[in-house]
Amino acid sequence: MERIGKYAPDFEIPGVNGEVHHLARYLETYRAVAVVFLGNDCPVSRAYLKRLKALHGELEPKGAAIIGINSNSELVSPGDSFVAMKGFYRDRGLNFPYLWDSTQDVAQGFRAEVTPQVFAIDAESRIRYIGAIDNATSSSDEPTETYLRNALMQILAGQEVAVPFTAAVGCAVKWRK
Repeated sequence: MERIGKYAPDFEIPGVNGEVHHLARYLETYRAVAVVFLGNDCPVSRAYLKRLKALHGELEPKGAAIIGINSNSELVSPGDSFVAMKGFYRDRGLNFPYLWDSTQDVAQGFRAEVTPQVFAIDAESRIRYIGAIDNATSSSDEPTETYLRNALMQILAGQEVAVPFTAAVGCAVKWRK
């Protein structure tokens, strides 16, 4: 909770599309950005992909973007290598950027703990929401609480985020040893 309202750590890391992505550039274009820490091998991350793609498709025209970041160590989790990320991105038809945090500096800066975990950021680079995407952790469940969508819509509307923190549920970030 103490990070709500604080500045998000900036980053400049490669994406599976071959380009370098910089948070500051996204914040010049979008009024809200959701940084979502994901893991290729995490079943909870995979369960959310369809909903994340739908949310990005819905909200990007309104001024919000989703950015996926994989910070898992490929030494601990070989399925999270940059090469594996490229196949994961292609095979699942992701419509949002998927970035590689090879040094784990971005995850450490955000203090990410699990995948998936979300940090919703406003245009001034302040973290306005931290937590779960919604309250359904299985791909077959229908969410009754859409935490990330609500937070992004409130940021876009210039409102305070009504629920700024929820507990993210998923797989622990695979830290280098």
